[in-house]
Amino acid sequence: MKTTQVQGVHHITIVGSTRQSAVDFWQGVLGMPFLFEQPNLGGPDENHLYFDPGDGRLLTVFTDETRQDAGRHAPREIGCVEHLAFNVSRATFALAPARLRERGIEFIERDRGFMNSIYLRDPNGLKVELACYKFETPEGFRAADVLSKAHSLRVERGDHHITEEHLADAIELLLATRRRLPVSETAPVLTDNF
Repeated sequence: MKTTQVQGVHHITIVGSTRQSAVDFWQGVLGMPFLFEQPNLGGPDENHLYFDPGDGRLLTVFTDETRQDAGRHAPREIGCVEHLAFNVSRATFALAPARLRERGIEFIERDRGFMNSIYLRDPNGLKVELACYKFETPEGFRAADVLSKAHSLRVERGDHHITEEHLADAIELLLATRRRLPVSETAPVLTDNF
């Protein structure tokens, strides 16, 4: 059987309330530049707002000026989205709690073993995660490569979850797969004779 091979997330679209509510949260709170809007070509009563989440892809929001913010948590039922997670730098992660408090936004922090997370909600109750890996992905590899190898080590060792030790060992093993020049082929040693 042949599969339809996907190559990454193209965009995510959520149902929002008003244009201003969407701009205030996605651009104002999370810093995603508001790129443009146009009518929702599949629903003439809605606008379609486009934001840049920072990786060249899109987050879009359907808005309608007759709607109000939901004022409740989004449903967590079969078939519903549990949360959306966005990558942030270590520096941004460290400053996020104070910045969210300044805006009066409630949040919780969690240590996920291989990453740290901050959870908050958009004006319509959708849970949003700010995620920060505890490792730097080595050049030539993807975060998924590091996590897959760390998971293999965790299972092999019988550990409960991925820890920083698994991450460090995984990176070491991945780097060992790189082609290295033999010592005799390395750059010449410089002497004090100029």
